[in-house]
Amino acid sequence: MPRLDPAMQSGKIIQWLKKQGDHVNQDEPVVRVEGEKTTFEVNSPGAGIVRRLMFEQGTDVQVGQILALVGEPNEPFPADLPVKEVTKPLVTEQALVVSKAVRAKQPVASPVARKMAREAGLDLAQIKGSGPGGRIVREDVLKALEEAKKPARQVQVVSQVRTVPITKTIKLSGKRKAVAERLSYGFHTTVPVTITMDVSTGKIIEQRRDLRDKTGEDISVTAYVVKAVAKALEEHPLLNSSLEQDVLQLYADINIAVAVNTPDGLVAPVIPQTNKKSVPDISREIRILTERAVQNALSVSDVTGGTFTVSNLGGYGVELFAPVINPPQCAILGFGRTSEKPVVVGKQVQPMAMTTLSLVFDHRIVDGVPAAQFLQRVKELLEDPVKLA
Repeated sequence: MPRLDPAMQSGKIIQWLKKQGDHVNQDEPVVRVEGEKTTFEVNSPGAGIVRRLMFEQGTDVQVGQILALVGEPNEPFPADLPVKEVTKPLVTEQALVVSKAVRAKQPVASPVARKMAREAGLDLAQIKGSGPGGRIVREDVLKALEEAKKPARQVQVVSQVRTVPITKTIKLSGKRKAVAERLSYGFHTTVPVTITMDVSTGKIIEQRRDLRDKTGEDISVTAYVVKAVAKALEEHPLLNSSLEQDVLQLYADINIAVAVNTPDGLVAPVIPQTNKKSVPDISREIRILTERAVQNALSVSDVTGGTFTVSNLGGYGVELFAPVINPPQCAILGFGRTSEKPVVVGKQVQPMAMTTLSLVFDHRIVDGVPAAQFLQRVKELLEDPVKLA
């Protein structure tokens, strides 16, 4: 099972493209796997016969585990190949031992006491015997019956506990499981700090309206934010980096990933070399990648190589939120809906279209001041979109 990114822990086998005994060529797809970001195919590293498929379809397989064996027809299997153990005889033998142990632990009681306890529904193991050697006699059972008639305060207390009915249980698997693993990995391997800044979007709204009137094309606000982030990263390259062990790696390319919600979970397709593209071009790419994501048609190249992520929840009425860093990236920027707010301009209060930017960054890599300077630059670019050209 290959690892597509540092946070990937496992992949789910969706379909075997070859069966045992089939011939396969080098680099020919053998199995289709579902990861967090996309469904991808794993190719055979060499030509030969598919000797063994190690897992059934629908199985979540840990990264690094062997998926299948390909080789010559009579080639011996590796000595350290995992072998399925036959457990039925062991279970049967264990059951016999347990059965004997249970019988051996049955309390000693007189025939009359045993009959009385059975008819009254009493457990002899809960009755203390007063006969020779701790033998349970008739009087012991009668005493237990009297005790059972007393008010059971503890039972009444327990009965007051309200239980909540469960309509359905869902086991995490496939993309949902991968998303959970990835977010947990990001949360536990970074030191996330969040800073926020309000930005006026009035000039963006005007420019979008002008472009729509001239070209008929509707440019998304997300495209403006993505472009502003990419341009700001040119001046603040430390936020376009990752920390691997104790080595800080600054990326040569600026590839912005855009978080997209799909029926199967969150994915973040990548716009390569974002800083070299215009706002309309970025808007078109976001639209195309979003359609592919919803149709579960993203390729491996569509979802790998991101160096920074942008997330927009404005369409859901959210004004402010702190997204989780997409590992191994250094930072992520989230923004919410645009709304009219009262803003003091000079000595007057004016209504102005505003949105809030939230930058979450890894404090191991970036300190608060350079992070704030980066966010200030993004704000400047958005408030004067002519500079985004």
